Amino acid sequence: MEQNPKRHGQAEPPAPELTPADARPGRRHPHVSGRGGDGHQWELPAVPAPRERPITTRGLDGRVTWCQAVPRPVGGSGMEPGPEPRRWPAASCVVSGASRGFGRSLVRLLAPRLGHGSLLLLLARSAAQLAELAAELRDTGSGLRVEIVAADLGCEQGLRQATAALREVLPAGPSGRLLLINNAGSLGDISKTFLDFTDPDEINSYFAFNITSALCLTSIALQAFGKQPGSSRTVVNISSLCALKPFKNWTLYCSGKAARDMMFQVLALEEPDVRVLNYAPGPLDTDMQLLARTKTGDADMRQLFQNLKESGQLIDCSVSAQKLMKLLEEDTFCSGAHVDFYDI
Repeated sequence: MEQNPKRHGQAEPPAPELTPADARPGRRHPHVSGRGGDGHQWELPAVPAPRERPITTRGLDGRVTWCQAVPRPVGGSGMEPGPEPRRWPAASCVVSGASRGFGRSLVRLLAPRLGHGSLLLLLARSAAQLAELAAELRDTGSGLRVEIVAADLGCEQGLRQATAALREVLPAGPSGRLLLINNAGSLGDISKTFLDFTDPDEINSYFAFNITSALCLTSIALQAFGKQPGSSRTVVNISSLCALKPFKNWTLYCSGKAARDMMFQVLALEEPDVRVLNYAPGPLDTDMQLLARTKTGDADMRQLFQNLKESGQLIDCSVSAQKLMKLLEEDTFCSGAHVDFYDI
């Protein structure tokens, strides 16, 4: 999840998945407690995972709907190491924000699943980290074509560089399947309250990176790939609980995530043959969590993040990435839906 720190404040954090408003039965949050702004104590109880439970998702009409039942193995999380993943047919894949954090973990899980002759295009700001990751993937001898574009998606020049690459490589890539994962994003200045945001340049810069770039990358990727008979097209937006719930001092982040979710719901409505998923990966154990628990202006939120860290309840990036891979492989989610890590 890449950004220019000078332009956008801080880099994308893992989406905070817990608030006092979420202290309700039926949601499998870790056991966390805290004190709300009104001085009352609140608690998020640990709810054991059932052997089988339906996935509930937020559909295009805004309602929470039932989509499927997911069998759960007894005595395990379903994420234990297993045999080599089944390879997909040759596909064209694009991942933004690929050089570190959740994006890097996701790419490492995705690559072994891609069949011989597949194309994997990686986008991020850090040329060095992208090159290192690409070399690692190419050394596997899997016949995977790995391309990288180091560009700042928050500026016009960088976005044009990325979209030019899409127009060049996608028409020449495998035509059976397109997978686009919009992971790049940024946090913004979380020390500020709503009333502190008075600089149009700061606000416009944030939304240029977090919304404009995702819209342009997605529309151009779908156009460049085209509609092929018998082919499939899937678009993933890395979302957050912040797309659904407000958090103090997270004005830009919550607004950006909410806008992106709605943007991709519109895509699902307009293009019914494109599979669209808004996936919230949970509170990830990355360096970005340090920013959340030290830079957030609201003391209650800082303490919440600190509680998650101290109780060992942060989620490893690879665990959340495996859940996303499972969703994509089963392909039974409602197109346009918002699916949370804890719903799976």
